[in-house]
Amino acid sequence: MLTNEINKKMLSSQRGEITEHTIYKKLAQSTKDAHNRKLLLHISDDELSHYNFWKQLTGKEVKPDWVKVWFYYLVSRVFGLTFGIKLMENGEKKAQINYRDIAKSIPEVFEIAEEEDSHERELIKIIEEERLHYIGAMILGLNDALVELSGSLAGFTLALQDSRLVAMVGLITGIAAALSMGSTSYLASKSEDLGRSPLKSGLYTGVAYIITVALMILPYLLISNVFIAMAVMICSVLILILIFNFYISVAEDLPFMKRFSEMAAISMGIAAISFGMGYLMRYFFGIDI
Repeated sequence: MLTNEINKKMLSSQRGEITEHTIYKKLAQSTKDAHNRKLLLHISDDELSHYNFWKQLTGKEVKPDWVKVWFYYLVSRVFGLTFGIKLMENGEKKAQINYRDIAKSIPEVFEIAEEEDSHERELIKIIEEERLHYIGAMILGLNDALVELSGSLAGFTLALQDSRLVAMVGLITGIAAALSMGSTSYLASKSEDLGRSPLKSGLYTGVAYIITVALMILPYLLISNVFIAMAVMICSVLILILIFNFYISVAEDLPFMKRFSEMAAISMGIAAISFGMGYLMRYFFGIDI
């Protein structure tokens, strides 16, 4: 005899399966790549078969969680298939706990759970996505912009002490550095011959750098008090580092906290040193703006 708690967990698992079936189906319908579409439809069919397994046990029909459907669909469309799908699968820890609890009463559930988890992960690994081939180029552009420009802006802040001047000098420095980094990435990809387009590699690096520069310069354009603008810029840097490392940790299955703390410590350390250098440059050159 199954308890009410087990019945609730079975219905929850059933709803999870139909929800994931719907997400994968919607992603497959919106994907142009034939290889990825085939894989997504395959996973979608697996989820539907698991839903039907639960349906036989519960004897009930359930509807998908449309909030989750649209959330993961939009995340996958904006940030990429691999990120959206892995984020969804990483968030299914409760479902795995439910499976283990139900398996105590229905042993065959454990076998299905193991099969589902291993099969899906193997299929997700072979999804082909262009942006993941160039993730190293994006890391190069964003990481360099965060470390280099946060230090430069901190130094300019104390040396110039004028928001508009800091924004102007920072923008010139940032654009020049973006073009330099993009060119370096292009030449490096061309010489390495790793099967990536050198032009795309350079563009991914340069665009990542430019977007980061724009977000870091923005506080100086909006806030007249240069020190408040710098404080907002520093907060923006930490938020960018947080978002970027979360994306990488999910998409590439890498540890989050270690990467975040290292990158944040390096950026803040360089910013602090540059801030001090700005003071020294202002003092020794006798600048008073």
